[in-house]
Amino acid sequence: MRAVGKIRLLIVDDHALFREGIRALLAAHNDLEVVGEAADGSEAIEQVKKVHPDIVLLDIAMPGLGGLETTLELKKLAPEVKILILTQYANKEYLFRFLKEGVSGYVLKRAAAGELVAAIKAVYHGGTFLHPEVAPAVIEGYLGGIKPAEQEDPYESLTDREKQVLKLVAEGKTNKEIAEILGISVKTAMAHRAHMAEKLGVHNKAELVKLALQKGIVT
Repeated sequence: MRAVGKIRLLIVDDHALFREGIRALLAAHNDLEVVGEAADGSEAIEQVKKVHPDIVLLDIAMPGLGGLETTLELKKLAPEVKILILTQYANKEYLFRFLKEGVSGYVLKRAAAGELVAAIKAVYHGGTFLHPEVAPAVIEGYLGGIKPAEQEDPYESLTDREKQVLKLVAEGKTNKEIAEILGISVKTAMAHRAHMAEKLGVHNKAELVKLALQKGIVT
């Protein structure tokens, strides 16, 4: 049964101790309720289907489906669910990519407890929250406008599924492993991989890994 007036939260992070710490921190607030946890993107998707959270607190760097790939999937599966990124990474590449995909907030793990709670409540009520350390980068990007080079980025021509495949290939996953993680056939995984490589103009693994690192897709 849904608790009246409480904000329902799903914590997604591959470190169990971190999840436990966030759960303990949020337990002190009567208007917040942690309804589930997940250790990776695949678990997060299943948990969203099961517990129907209001907000997903989502890490970026996780095995299998990472934060970006999970965001892409959740935006299709449950667009009403808000996504609040909770990460250690403050670089612009991550920030802009997640904001473009529609997340509602971006908080650094070194934030004070009060900042995280404020972010949750702002996002729940339809607002956006950016950690003070990353907010200037957003303002700078807005004032500077979109550069032509960004508009022509071949990465942006990839489908959501191809972006997921890129991350998994860069992590060294085989076609069979990619198929299992994404719930598709090996033949389909191979097709996505081929299309992705063709669009990027990258046809060997070393170059693909280099590109994924540059884009902040893998760390």
